[in-house]
Amino acid sequence: MYPYYGGSMGWGGIVMMTLGMIVFWSTLGVVAIVLLRRAEAARHDGSALRILQERLAKGEIDTEEFDRVRKTMLAR
Repeated sequence: MYPYYGGSMGWGGIVMMTLGMIVFWSTLGVVAIVLLRRAEAARHDGSALRILQERLAKGEIDTEEFDRVRKTMLAR
């Protein structure tokens, strides 16, 4: 019945919809990055004693150094 001239939104509606989609996907991306970084930090968060035990298990330090550092940590 009527010829198609870009719909009822016009150019202003198309621009606003495009900007809205950019804001939506940007916000979604930022939220995903923040959640991934928090998960990464939570995975690496731990007590100093646990980290010291991991270093001993990996062979980075020997038992004498482990005992010395553990005693120093517990003295504080």
